[in-house]
Amino acid sequence: MRSVVLDCPDPRALARFYAEIVGGTPDDADVDWVVLLVPGGPRLSFQRVDGYTPPEWPRADRNAQQFHIDLDAGSTWEQVDMAEKRVLGLGARVLDAEDYETKDFRVYADPAGHPFCLCRIEHD
Repeated sequence: MRSVVLDCPDPRALARFYAEIVGGTPDDADVDWVVLLVPGGPRLSFQRVDGYTPPEWPRADRNAQQFHIDLDAGSTWEQVDMAEKRVLGLGARVLDAEDYETKDFRVYADPAGHPFCLCRIEHD
């Protein structure tokens, strides 16, 4: 696999958002196509789409989520809480605030509307 590509209205801004969360430096020489090499992870690419319409989560009948990204937010709820404060400060918004106590993940939208999860993952 070479890249995961996200359509969006502003590739530079969305690449910077994800770089703040997962690390790496965006190659943003092109305003229509930006690549983020994630240290130890996949290559994320962002492409400008005129008239972009974000997915609607959790609607499956119209413009469904299409895919989402799961991010390791740590093994404790305190770490997940810290990660949540960080992503919200960077421009994410909460998509699913229900049943936090019974799930090992929390669902958000990035600034372009793509769903992503902060996951509590037990580490060996």
